[in-house]
Amino acid sequence: MRAFVAITPPETVRDALLRVQAALPLGRPVPEDNLHLTLAFLDDQPEELLRDLHEELTEIPAGTFDLDLAGLGCFGGAAPRVLFAQVAPSEALDRLHRSVAQAARRVGIHLPRERFRPHITLTRFPGRLSSLAQRQLRGFLDIHADAALPGFTVHDFTLFQSTLRPGGALHEELASYELRDIPLTI
Repeated sequence: MRAFVAITPPETVRDALLRVQAALPLGRPVPEDNLHLTLAFLDDQPEELLRDLHEELTEIPAGTFDLDLAGLGCFGGAAPRVLFAQVAPSEALDRLHRSVAQAARRVGIHLPRERFRPHITLTRFPGRLSSLAQRQLRGFLDIHADAALPGFTVHDFTLFQSTLRPGGALHEELASYELRDIPLTI
């Protein structure tokens, strides 16, 4: 089963992200239901490992936290592949990411050791962009790169199954994990 762990932004944030998507005249916009911030991409895993991971994820001691979005960016350098909403640095988000990755490793899911670059993918660019499309994208970013996007409070995170289809991935929620504040003991 292809799976990942992610934070889903609330509807007000998704609405703002959809407005950004609508202003870009190229690429393939990510459907509203697929807008998320990936904490860990798990790739294809046996169901029993995902059941074990579910047990581990229920035990993550993390409280709610605020998350800010910080404009737009692209992955792919001179050959852009993805337009995304950047996430402002957040110690709480980094801790949650590390906790999810450690939980995955404890149950035997091997994650690539790459730098965590939190973002919400907005649009995918299939193949190499023409010179006209690259100019359009640069013009769009000149205007919108510093777009004021709403922040939000993270109350939970989710384990998703991802099914690849010709029209794009279908994401199905397998389990959701509520963040709870842990009382300090003195």
